[in-house]
Amino acid sequence: MDCTGMKITNHIMKSIFLAISLFSFSVFASETYEVKSTIKNVVVYQQGAQIKRQGNYTVQKGVTELVIRGVSPTINPATLQINATGSIIILDSKHTIFYPEPDNNISTNELPPKIQREITLLEDSLFDLSYELAAVQNKIDVLNSQKRIIENNGTIKGVGKVNDSIPLLRDALAFYIKEMNAINTTLLDFNRTQVKLTRKQSRMNTRLNELVNYNSNIQQNQPVVNTGPIHEIKITVSAEEAATGRLVLTYLVNNAGWIPLYDLRSSNSAGTIELTYKAQVYQNTGIDWEATPLSLSTNNPYANKTKPNLNPWYLDYYSAQNNYSHAESRKDVDASTRYAGASQPGSLYDAEEVAEKPAYTADQFVTTIEQLLSVEYAIDLPYTIKSDNQPNMVLVKNTSLKTDYVYYTVPKLDASVYLIAQITNLAELNLLPGKATIFHDGSYLGNTYINPSNMSDTMDLSLGKTSNINVTRILLKNASKEKVVGDKIVKTFAYSITVKNLSKSTLDLIVEDQLPISRNPEIEIEIENISKAQHNEVNGFLTWKDKLKPNGTNDYDIVFNIKYDKTKPLNLAYN
Repeated sequence: MDCTGMKITNHIMKSIFLAISLFSFSVFASETYEVKSTIKNVVVYQQGAQIKRQGNYTVQKGVTELVIRGVSPTINPATLQINATGSIIILDSKHTIFYPEPDNNISTNELPPKIQREITLLEDSLFDLSYELAAVQNKIDVLNSQKRIIENNGTIKGVGKVNDSIPLLRDALAFYIKEMNAINTTLLDFNRTQVKLTRKQSRMNTRLNELVNYNSNIQQNQPVVNTGPIHEIKITVSAEEAATGRLVLTYLVNNAGWIPLYDLRSSNSAGTIELTYKAQVYQNTGIDWEATPLSLSTNNPYANKTKPNLNPWYLDYYSAQNNYSHAESRKDVDASTRYAGASQPGSLYDAEEVAEKPAYTADQFVTTIEQLLSVEYAIDLPYTIKSDNQPNMVLVKNTSLKTDYVYYTVPKLDASVYLIAQITNLAELNLLPGKATIFHDGSYLGNTYINPSNMSDTMDLSLGKTSNINVTRILLKNASKEKVVGDKIVKTFAYSITVKNLSKSTLDLIVEDQLPISRNPEIEIEIENISKAQHNEVNGFLTWKDKLKPNGTNDYDIVFNIKYDKTKPLNLAYN
């Protein structure tokens, strides 16, 4: 085959290859459409939050790439889940970052031609106006000079023969009045003209400054254009025919969470304590949650979900080599532990009664959902949480706690009597550890910390001191004595505690005191009288639980002996 035939054949093969390539591209190429979406629900965890986004789509036959923007920069792509309705097949989904190119068509230095023409006209007008003002000022200066000449004239001042001649004085006064009135009238007109020209000049200068700063003023009034990276979700779908439907996306974001807070309110007239359960919600995800239904979950998605496994526990004799190997292996374990911890995602607050219908409170719109591993509070109210990391208070629930009130005193340490609220059945409330603010009869008493993990079934809250009970604890000197028995010294201590009720109500009373505890078998403690107190032999505490009748008095006696070696001094400093 000659060279011409070879060239024709190669040209035909290239044409066929190009046609096949174009056909393949037309078959497998996909269209890209942006889907507008909104946040429908947010589940806030103690660390992190789950976002639920929803949007409607429309696709044509074939393969289409749907793009959802407005995604938080703190998204965890591994948690992305997508559900859709309609006759489509979801082929792929991924999180991408789009970097928009800056708009080079906007020039911040050049002014529009229309603005430039107006600036030129204003500058010309201001130039002419300056000469008009100068001309007026010159005329004013001439008139003022003319006034000074007349006023300084000897005839007007009365210097010379004018004082001796009435006709000359009359003529001088007539001349002065006529000329000064004419000059002052003309000066008034020129001053009025000067003020008008000055105001006009000021307005023109203001307008000129606005035009000169035209571009910067326009930029200040325009919304800020985001030129930073845009996080988006790309979903590739396939459809055998045109289809419409709804996309639902859920994903986890960081930089969000909630902190439990409590208010405890009590009153003398009620036998319960009102618990207000609040959540301090915060988020700094880069996207505002506008009028969004919230759910608060006690779950922590970053907590370790892997159960622990025991390894065999080997024993052997100690040797330097084994010790070295153990130290090296311990170092490796510590290093790997530190590395693993750093890579985990979690290392990252008497009124007159009015017969009106009370207002609704937010807790009336909260539904408690007890799940297998956590509790979720679904709030059927929209909240707006800005992405500013500021705390936002959300009311979770109000509940009444069963409460018993008792009066507690330790007269050995403090002669005051404290009102104690004993709250029971706290375990049923699914509370989390958090700070609590205490109020009694509308007055702020202080703060406490609720930690259900360290709490028994009853929680004691101190509501403050009462003045309705008087307590005294005195040493009975006549009954307290010291004697020597053989090689021992026996000391007797006798105390009397008196509790007086000044109120007209029967009160529940708890009185506590203590007996000493011997750490040395040579020191013996002998109890003579403790007035039927409950004695804890481990710590030596004495407890009386009693009723205090109206205007009544309760007496409690403590008498005990201490026997010890007379040759050794005994430390009795803490009594």
